[in-house]
Amino acid sequence: MADAALIAAHRRAMFASMGGFEDSVLDEVRRSSQPWTARLIKEGKYLGWITADEGRPIASAGMLILDWPPHPLDPTGETRAYLLNVFVEPDYRRRGLARSLLELCLFEARRRNIRVVSLHASREGASLYAQLGFKTSNEMLFRNS
Repeated sequence: MADAALIAAHRRAMFASMGGFEDSVLDEVRRSSQPWTARLIKEGKYLGWITADEGRPIASAGMLILDWPPHPLDPTGETRAYLLNVFVEPDYRRRGLARSLLELCLFEARRRNIRVVSLHASREGASLYAQLGFKTSNEMLFRNS
């Protein structure tokens, strides 16, 4: 739970690097993400991996464990995993850190017998996810205003 502040900061930085969001909104995301992340870590629903260089956190990724009803993609499963907060500090990109973190996430999903893993990809991350076997889906989005 002590890592919740770092995870929230990386989440903000992840969205900032994607572009298109106002700083005030990103600041609110960071503030709101910290208690949310701490709560889900405590509940065992958020798992995270952090990579450091000489004690400085440089990359992280998270996996949210979701209750999910049986589905044709997993007729007997009752959980899914959702990958989120995948972030690498700019100076450390293109070194395989995101791939390594994602492979840890997928290993943990297999270890837990979670057969469906999803995520939302940024333009920069989409090719890496495809290399790891992720497929584009038919997901749609509705947002209440």
